[in-house]
Amino acid sequence: MARLMERYFSEIQGTLCEQLGVKNKLAIPRLTKVVVSMGLGKAISEKKRLEAATKDLTIITGQKPAVCKARKSVSNFKLREGYEIGVKVTLRGQRMYEFVDRLINAAVPRTRDFRGLSATSFDGHGNYSMGIGDQTIFPEIDLDKIEFSQGMNVTFVTTARSDADARALLGMMGMPFRTTEEAQ
Repeated sequence: MARLMERYFSEIQGTLCEQLGVKNKLAIPRLTKVVVSMGLGKAISEKKRLEAATKDLTIITGQKPAVCKARKSVSNFKLREGYEIGVKVTLRGQRMYEFVDRLINAAVPRTRDFRGLSATSFDGHGNYSMGIGDQTIFPEIDLDKIEFSQGMNVTFVTTARSDADARALLGMMGMPFRTTEEAQ
């Protein structure tokens, strides 16, 4: 069992029950899935970018990403419907907990000038999204083999009904949110 998954069931679940005033353990918020995506605008002209992003995302998440195609044609961006312009991975279960554990404890603190994650990036329904500027913060990526520097989006989907409940869940999992004094 993943280290964070074990900690969730042994410690976090009971603490959240007390903190949120919920008696039923099935009613407390939990992490459903994590979606990691890379938008590759330059993949239209450079086909190697899509291959490199697919390879890097496979190494980072441990799962082969799905290639996303453009839904609409946009002439200003020289984009046609059906062009391959991104890759994404949906993680669930043990792989999800292992990825979140590595993200929180190893990758995010390696970000340059890191002062914490924004505590306001919730969508109003208990889901949290964050952007990562460069894939090199992950220790799995070999810096000598990188062809292109590419950022990614990470979305945490929870069963929480409010942003406060989701913030409590992710905070207990170890998400390094910025405090209000540091945000100023």
